[in-house]
Amino acid sequence: MQKAEQQQPKLEGVANSGNLSFNGGDDEELSRSALATFRAKEEEIERKTMEVRERFQAQLGRVEEESKRLAMIREELEAFGDPMRKEVSQVRKRIDAIDKELKPLGATAQKKEREYKEALEAFNEKNKVKVQLINRLVEVVSESEKLRMKKLEELSNSIETMRPKDLKKAI
Repeated sequence: MQKAEQQQPKLEGVANSGNLSFNGGDDEELSRSALATFRAKEEEIERKTMEVRERFQAQLGRVEEESKRLAMIREELEAFGDPMRKEVSQVRKRIDAIDKELKPLGATAQKKEREYKEALEAFNEKNKVKVQLINRLVEVVSESEKLRMKKLEELSNSIETMRPKDLKKAI
């Protein structure tokens, strides 16, 4: 700041000297003054460049801090959601594994069910035949008993009609 204040009077002197007539001594002074002015402007440019650089560095520092802060927030969010994702992923994997196991079991179950139905139909068919045969057996046994009873009665009647003499001959 002090340099800028010192350079301003020099600059004014240079500006005023432009209106003066040029002589040898004045040329040298004018050259020095122009050189001083040039150096002053160069220093001012350098100073402003440094200020801009410092502001840029400060802004860059703030951006880096915010970037770090956002990264930490993202990590916290991922950490918060991560256990749930892992569990969901594990459950889905288990479901897929069980689904793979169920497909062949389902096919086997359908095959066995078809076999069971076929066996049940065959069983029921044979059972019907058995029931029919049992009914026929009951009829045949019943007829046989009736015939035997009839024959026994006939024999019994014929024995009663026979006389005791005839019995002795028959024996």
